[in-house]
Amino acid sequence: MKLNLFLSFLLISLSIACNETPEDKTQTINKDGAIESEISVTHLDSTHDILTTKHIVWIGGNNTKSILHVDTVASLGLKKEEAVNEQDETMQVTIPKEYEIYITIK
Repeated sequence: MKLNLFLSFLLISLSIACNETPEDKTQTINKDGAIESEISVTHLDSTHDILTTKHIVWIGGNNTKSILHVDTVASLGLKKEEAVNEQDETMQVTIPKEYEIYITIK
């Protein structure tokens, strides 16, 4: 049971961190006893990002508690990257650097 919860949490967290939809993403959560967590980073401006952490506690199929933390963190700055536009032309664009998110579960 704890292993399933750990794997579900890990898969959800990694998918959020990567901002991509992995093929092995968990489709359902065992709501008999689980903590569902979501972490996201939103770029506010060139110097600040918003870190949002949301937890939903499931017991017996019911959402017994929702916890939301919102923090402002320093932006990592900008980076230049090559991109291709609609005319298949390669160009340099400036985009915000992304945080790497690591999760430790005890």
